[in-house]
Amino acid sequence: MNKKILFLTGTRAEFGKLKALMRAVEEDHGFECIIFATGMHTLKRYGLTVDEIVKAGFKNIHTYMNQVIGDSMDQILANTIIGLSRYVNEFQPDMIVVHGDRVEAMAGAIVGGLNNILVAHIEGGELSGTIDGVIRHAISKMSHIHFVSNDEAAQRIRQMGEDEDTIYVFGSPDVDIMLSEDLPSIDKVKDYYEIDFKDYAIAILHPVTTETDNTYENARNFVIALVESDRNYVVIYPNNDESSQDILKAYKEISNNSKFKIFPSLRFEYFLTLLKNTQFAIGNSSAGVREAPIYGVPTINVGSRQNDRFSYKSIINVGYGKDEVLEAINKLESLELFEPCYSFGKGDSTSLFMQELRGGEIWKINKQKKFQDLR
Repeated sequence: MNKKILFLTGTRAEFGKLKALMRAVEEDHGFECIIFATGMHTLKRYGLTVDEIVKAGFKNIHTYMNQVIGDSMDQILANTIIGLSRYVNEFQPDMIVVHGDRVEAMAGAIVGGLNNILVAHIEGGELSGTIDGVIRHAISKMSHIHFVSNDEAAQRIRQMGEDEDTIYVFGSPDVDIMLSEDLPSIDKVKDYYEIDFKDYAIAILHPVTTETDNTYENARNFVIALVESDRNYVVIYPNNDESSQDILKAYKEISNNSKFKIFPSLRFEYFLTLLKNTQFAIGNSSAGVREAPIYGVPTINVGSRQNDRFSYKSIINVGYGKDEVLEAINKLESLELFEPCYSFGKGDSTSLFMQELRGGEIWKINKQKKFQDLR
């Protein structure tokens, strides 16, 4: 009987990172790929991106609406646990694959751990400066298997008391797509999204869940700095964390500005092509500190959301002040091109992932976890 692998995805970015793994599992006759799509995928405000999963050709998709606009993170967590628990008790997957540091991934780890189902966590052991980091580590502690990006992340997983034999260094699966020769051309992408800028920058600002009282003020400073820079921007909506509505409120000031094209979401491969060809990335998205350096694209990282995360010479860290952001934008003119950074793999994550799934050892991992003391 084929092993059932359930991938849980709650955001457009998460789907992009897991897509290559999903595809490989679906195409392997020894496995059955199940996609549990929830979170932002089900919200019209954010582009109803479950449609993109369907358009990608995946067949076994279960859609579960775990929230309405305004639900808090703990409510979303609880709702996801209820829906996923009912699903797995009915369909009994052999493994649940979760990614990153979202509450949906935490729900997946909790449900798997409490139902005696193997949980594989993608990109555990990394650092971030907000509650996201705590969530990521909690997911790792509930997971049985750790597919990590690099040796530094692997060491942090060991520090958490995880068994060495459950840790696999395999890079980041989105790098497989980033370095693929199959990405659409920049002309095709611009035509599809009706972007008529010759040159542009990509702007993405997410709420910081520990700084919600200042979200609107920080977002408005960000918008004013972009306007005063007199450049062209492709702006992508924030995620659905608490106070995201304050960022969208600030974006109303540029909704009719011809130098801005604003999108609720973008197809992952199309976004990568835009990122590869952008002048710079600006905001506080993980794409600026993870994906942009792989293309040698400079990043202006604004605020505290990515504190303690990966640092590279192409990343300029600034505060929320308008003048500080403007100064960083102007500074980019004097910077040389950056060498691509390969700290998160070289595009072979999918083959390494499937190699482990096809082997027998990963299925022998004990579901009764034991803390391993460092020696």
